[in-house]
Amino acid sequence: QVKMIVVLGELGGRDEYSLVEALKQGKINKPVVGWVSGTCATLFKSEVQFGHAGAKSGGELESAQAKNQALKAAGAVVPTSYESLESAIKETFQKLVEGGKITPVKEVTPPQIPEDLSTAIKSGKVRAPTHIITTISDDRGEEPTYAGVPMSSIVEQGLGVGDVISLLWFKRSLPRYCTRFIEICVMLCADHGPCVSGAHNTIVTARAGKDLVSSLVSGLLTIGPRFGGAIDDAARYFKDAYDRGLSPYEFVESMKKKGIRVPGIGHRIKRGDNRDKRVELLQRFGRSNFPSVKYMEYAVGVETYTLSKANNLVLNVDGAIGSLFLDLLAGSGMFTKAEIDEIVGIGYLNGLFVLARSIGFIGHTFDQKRLKQPLYRHPWEDVLYTK
Repeated sequence: QVKMIVVLGELGGRDEYSLVEALKQGKINKPVVGWVSGTCATLFKSEVQFGHAGAKSGGELESAQAKNQALKAAGAVVPTSYESLESAIKETFQKLVEGGKITPVKEVTPPQIPEDLSTAIKSGKVRAPTHIITTISDDRGEEPTYAGVPMSSIVEQGLGVGDVISLLWFKRSLPRYCTRFIEICVMLCADHGPCVSGAHNTIVTARAGKDLVSSLVSGLLTIGPRFGGAIDDAARYFKDAYDRGLSPYEFVESMKKKGIRVPGIGHRIKRGDNRDKRVELLQRFGRSNFPSVKYMEYAVGVETYTLSKANNLVLNVDGAIGSLFLDLLAGSGMFTKAEIDEIVGIGYLNGLFVLARSIGFIGHTFDQKRLKQPLYRHPWEDVLYTK
């Protein structure tokens, strides 16, 4: 079944001459391609050992040149150098094919050896399976980055908390008027006295001797549709109504038919003739700095209609923030309509209230600890006991 023979020898010894004799005597009549390595030995002035067994020429007959010449004279195909051995094998094989002595078979593509995982990861071709994916910050380098911005540059540029929020929440550097608006919202919503549900829970927990985190969380857990969460709902409903082209009248009346109170409208204390200064401040800032305040003006139009129904149905701070935040997102030109819908749907505005009110809750916790207030117990006279 053998069609051709390939021989690779080395200088030293005389084994190759047995092949030479076999060729001369006709014992081997198949093509032989041979090469004896070590032809460079003649370039050295002294005798040098070669090969894994320390082969060395023991005379002229054992030199690589002599054995190559002998093989060639006996009829073997001997290339001019080791580098030419490949082409000599290929040419001999091709002649056998042309002579009909070999029928080539289809080459089988060897299976590809998988690349080492660590090498592939370093080259960026693959990533190892992860349990967490993050896109907002990275602390693996020389210094942490917020949305790719080095922390040191944030400080060096004199940026504020609003800028940090824009990087970590929105993954982009918003214009200064936007980040300033965020900071104003945080300041205005930081606290609203000890009587609101969140502050009350925080105070009660702190007086029970609990730690800061427990007291803070106790207050935060009250944030929802009736406390704080109205900012999200106000933005969602105002946006839907404005985008659908509903007039303030149509919007309010449609909400009334559904039995839903308009989020962002109404206040326990403030009235049409006693406006919330926080709302006025936010509206003034928006009109002075925002490219457009279409959503805020729509909310004002809704307030005008609701005030015709009752004097306490004013635009409150939740409604002001919700509508102006829509104007911030739409007017900045940095967000698509789909991104704005996602931001409102996810609850970014509720997050703004959570962040802001945490400042006040922490303050109430420290206040109660500093005053060394005892365990709180609600007075009996403030409870209506019925059967």
